[in-house]
Amino acid sequence: MNDFEDDYNIEEIARQKARRRKRHAMKMKRLRQKRLRKIKAFIFLIFVIFIVCVSGVVGMIRGGDSELKDSINERETLQVAVDNIKNQDTIQQTTMSKVEKSSNYKNIDSEKINSPYISLIDVKNNQLIAGRESETKIYPASMTKVMTLIVAVENVKNKNASYTFEFEMLNRLFLEDASVAGFLENETIDFNELLYGLILPSGAEAAEGLAELIAGSQDAFVELMNKKCDELGLSNTHFMNVSGLYDDNQYTTCTEMAMIMNYAMRNPECAKVLSTYQYTTKTTEQHPEGILLTSTMFSRMYGTEVEGVTITAGKTGYTNEAGHCMVSYATKDNNSYICVTAYAGNKWHSIFDSFEIYGNYLP
Repeated sequence: MNDFEDDYNIEEIARQKARRRKRHAMKMKRLRQKRLRKIKAFIFLIFVIFIVCVSGVVGMIRGGDSELKDSINERETLQVAVDNIKNQDTIQQTTMSKVEKSSNYKNIDSEKINSPYISLIDVKNNQLIAGRESETKIYPASMTKVMTLIVAVENVKNKNASYTFEFEMLNRLFLEDASVAGFLENETIDFNELLYGLILPSGAEAAEGLAELIAGSQDAFVELMNKKCDELGLSNTHFMNVSGLYDDNQYTTCTEMAMIMNYAMRNPECAKVLSTYQYTTKTTEQHPEGILLTSTMFSRMYGTEVEGVTITAGKTGYTNEAGHCMVSYATKDNNSYICVTAYAGNKWHSIFDSFEIYGNYLP
């Protein structure tokens, strides 16, 4: 074998080795890519399973398991009613008089709290324990419906009565951009279901339906509302309609709104409605499966977000003039408290403001 052949063989061997190394490198690259795809697929599968599980749990909590939720709500609302009946003698003596400012009153000046108007009431002692512009007149928006509920429950003569909705009223409320429960033209709804339609989804049509059913007209019903204000000693509260739509002569204060809520929670029927998360109406021709009514407040909270405090009832409200407002009823250490916030910047501010207030200003 000559030198040329030796050189050729050496070069050929080197080229073969290079080709083998290249093939091996490419094979290893493909294996790595295959393993990576398997890992990504596995991670994606775990992520999907996690999302499905979380969605299932949330769905069960937020109405997926409606029977369980209804059972929990029933127990809670009945307990609220029982607690209020037990304390009725004490509340009877206190809620008919003006709320006094506590000697340990705290001015709420935290920048974490968005609402410019606030009252925090100690129900047992009938005292204002914290606040911010609590005696300033505000527009109550749909917090109005708490008084509508009180007057409806106290003045109905036949609880088996029903109301049939007509186009004229429903169309007017639509044009006024009022919140509604969803009842339709020619749909007949029982008195009890009107109460839930009034409070849970804040239905203006339910409010006016109750007014016509009980007093014959909204104006006559509003007279009963203002008469109730006089009975409760509310000197800075006045109503012009039953739903809370803006009217310059419809006003209250945070403290007097708390007094209205306090009075409502003394009544077991009012307390039950104000404490309910969801309620399904009976079937009708217009709604063969009924209407699932959901609380505008409890759809934004569980009520147990603040450690040691349970928010058991409440009502939200909103108009352009009133901003976002809310009245809520909470318990802590065998005592009850009412928080009213008004003119918050958005619907979540009123929720988180209440958490901040209950978490930092209760004794």
